Amino acid sequence: MLQKIGNKTISFFREFGEISILFFKIFKFSPRLIKSRNLLFYQMEHIGVNSLPLVFIIAVFTGAVAAWQAAYQLKGVAPLSFLGTATSRAIITELGPVLTAIVIAGRVGASIAAEIGSMKVTEQIDALETMGISPVRYLAMPRFFAAIMMMPVLVTIANVIAVMGAYIISDIFLGVSFNVYFDSVKRFFVIGDFIFGMIKGVIFGGVTALLGCHIGFHTQGGAEGVGLSTIRSFVLTSALILILDYILWTLIF
Repeated sequence: MLQKIGNKTISFFREFGEISILFFKIFKFSPRLIKSRNLLFYQMEHIGVNSLPLVFIIAVFTGAVAAWQAAYQLKGVAPLSFLGTATSRAIITELGPVLTAIVIAGRVGASIAAEIGSMKVTEQIDALETMGISPVRYLAMPRFFAAIMMMPVLVTIANVIAVMGAYIISDIFLGVSFNVYFDSVKRFFVIGDFIFGMIKGVIFGGVTALLGCHIGFHTQGGAEGVGLSTIRSFVLTSALILILDYILWTLIF
């Protein structure tokens, strides 16, 4: 048992070191980002634009559930005129960034691991190195910077859609008018909550791309290995997003 614990500990620190080295290599190549702008724009479209339909669906129902849950919590405690602030603050600080990040981890993080993993097992990455092209600069850097640029945009869109979804439920089923709902949102809105959500988006986007690239670069075992890397990328990224969410709350408050 002690041997297994020791091996797991060594493996954890080894992988943490490899991820850290990849992170610093990406920033080492960051001055060449402008020259690689075509790769960056392609990844921004893949990560951001192509994720909009999924983010829209998730955000609408997130807002709807938040409205019902807030109304249940306020029942007998506070009037429903506070429903706007209760739902909007929960969405902007927590539900929007975290749920969007987990969805992107499933769609984008797993995709990055699968793409790079397929290139690894078919020796395309070896071919890049043979031609003198750094795989980190060509594959990891555009994906990392595209993720940290587009995640805050996706989080902002998700927040707006979720707040509107919460309003629709509040108006149709709970009898809270437009003026009452959004007056509550406006009176208790704090710009710090929005900034905190954007910071979360940047961090979660970077983590998603970084883990996807790392796992992809270390894929082995052919098609089966690619499948395992895809699953591992989503599981680790989702878990790390929730862990970092707790750490960020602890540091701020």
